[in-house]
Amino acid sequence: MYDYIIIGSGIAGLFTALLASKHGSVLLLTKAALEESNTRYAQGGIAAAISPSDSPRIHFEDTLEAGAGLCDERAVEVLTSEAPGRIRDLLSLNVPFDRKDGELALGLEGAHRVRRVLHAGGDATGFHIEKTLCRALAHAGVEVVESCFVTEILLQNGRAIGVETIQSQVPESSQSQRKTYRGHRMVLASGGAGQLFSHTTNPAVATGDGLALAYRAGAELSDIEFYQFHPTALAIPGQPAFLLSEALRGEGAYLRNSDGVRFMQQVHPQAELAPRDVVSRAISAEMGKSGATHVLLDLTHLPAEMIKSRFPTIYSYCKNAGLDMTVDPLPVAPAAHYLMGGVRTNLWGETNVPGLYACGEVACTGVHGANRLASNSLLEGLVFGARIVERTTTSGSGQASAVSPTALRINDATEFLKHGVGPQKPSLEALQALMWNRVGLVRNERGLSEARNQLSAWVASLPRPQTPAEFELSNMILIGRLMAIAACERRESRGGHWRSDFPVNDPNWQRHIVLSGVAAARSATEVR
Repeated sequence: MYDYIIIGSGIAGLFTALLASKHGSVLLLTKAALEESNTRYAQGGIAAAISPSDSPRIHFEDTLEAGAGLCDERAVEVLTSEAPGRIRDLLSLNVPFDRKDGELALGLEGAHRVRRVLHAGGDATGFHIEKTLCRALAHAGVEVVESCFVTEILLQNGRAIGVETIQSQVPESSQSQRKTYRGHRMVLASGGAGQLFSHTTNPAVATGDGLALAYRAGAELSDIEFYQFHPTALAIPGQPAFLLSEALRGEGAYLRNSDGVRFMQQVHPQAELAPRDVVSRAISAEMGKSGATHVLLDLTHLPAEMIKSRFPTIYSYCKNAGLDMTVDPLPVAPAAHYLMGGVRTNLWGETNVPGLYACGEVACTGVHGANRLASNSLLEGLVFGARIVERTTTSGSGQASAVSPTALRINDATEFLKHGVGPQKPSLEALQALMWNRVGLVRNERGLSEARNQLSAWVASLPRPQTPAEFELSNMILIGRLMAIAACERRESRGGHWRSDFPVNDPNWQRHIVLSGVAAARSATEVR
C-alpha cells in the first residue's frame, strides 16, 4: 500500500513525486519511458513574475485577459502568486535556465505585456526540466515503473484506492502482464490529448488516458470544448507537425501570407503577439483566402547568430528538413497543442472522487479559462502539484467544491447511436481525421453533430480492450465524443472554441460546461 500513486512523468508528475517522497512512499507509473512526455518537447519556457519590472498582479491580469472571461480568478491568483517560489524550487534543483549578464534571461511571448518567460538551452526548456527532475527523482526513493499502462482506477465505497495496469516492455504485446497497485492517494498527472487530432505538436503518448480514467471513475470533466491550436507548427507535406515556439515571434518574427504580406497588424493590436486563438484563426483565414496549406513565419530580418544561439533546437530541425531559417521563411500552419479543460479540481487538486487528485494538463483548475496564456502550462503543473502534497500533508483532504450554479451540467446518458458517418470500425487515423475536420479549429452544428453521432457509434461498437493500444483508442474515442458534446452545446465563440455558425462571444455563455457520467470502475473488493 503506497501513500501516493502518481500516474504520469511530465513536469506535474515528477515534481509532485519529488515533494511527496518527503512525506511517504511514492509509486510513479508511466506508460512509456520515464522521460517521454509533453514536457520534454516544450520549447518556449515557463512564465513567472521575477523581474523588477513585473509583478504577480500583472501576470494575473495577462492570464485573465487571455482566458476570455472564463478563468477562475482565485486559481489565477494562486498560480501567479506562487510562481516565483516554484521557480526557486527549480533553481535549487539546478535546472540550467539561460542567463544574460549573470541574470536570468527572460523571453517575451504572445499576450504577455512584459518579458517573464524563463528558458533553458535556448528553446529546449522542457528537455532540461525533464532531465533535471528525473535525475532528482533517482535519489528520492520513488519507485518508478515504466511501460506501465493504467487501465482502471479502482474504487471502494466511492473512494479511489488503487489502479489496475498492464505492464509490458512492448506495450502492444498480447503477452502483457496485468497488475494491481493500491494506495491512499491517486494523483493523475498524465498530460493532454493532442493525438485526438491528425495535426498536433504533441508526442504519441498524449492520448487523454487520464481524462478517460477519471471520467469512468465518476470524476467530473470541465471545459473540454476548449482546445488550443498552436498557430505555428512547421508544415512540410509528408512530415509530422513540429512546434515552432511562440518565442520566435517574441523575438521579432513576422507572419506573412502567400503574397509575402504581413497580416496580423490588421487583426489585433498586438499583431503577431496576440493571444494564440486569435493568431491561429487569422492564419486559418489567410489559408482559406489563398487556398494555400500554410502561411510563412519570417525571421530573415533578424540577426543570424541570434537565431542560431537562441533557437538551436528549432534551427537544427529546420536545417535537417532543408530550411535555413536565417534566410528561408518557414511554412507554418496551426496544430492541436493544449487542452484547457480536463478533470475538474479545486484549488488543491482534489476532484469530486475522494482519494483522486489531478494536476497539470489533465486537470481543469480554472487557470486557463477558454484560452491558455503562453508558458503557463509548465507552471501550472508545478504550482498545483505542490499544492496537492501540501494539502495531503498539512490540511487533510477533501473533494472539489460544488459546481457553480451558472454552470451547465451534462450527465452523459451514453445514448449510443447505431449509425454514423464514415467507417464503422474505428481506427486511430479515422478518429484523428474526424476530430480535425469536425471538432477542430473551426466548428459548426452540422460537423459537431456528425462527429457526435460517429463517435457514439464507435463507442458502441468497441470490444473490451485488451492491449495498451486498444485502451488508448477506446480512451480517445470516449474523450473525443465528450468534447464534441460540449462543443455542440456551447453555442457561441470564445477562446479556443470557435463556431462559424455562432461567431460572437455571448455573455450568457460566460459559464462552464461540466460533464459527468456513471462511475464504471469496479469496487476493489471485486479484484482478485
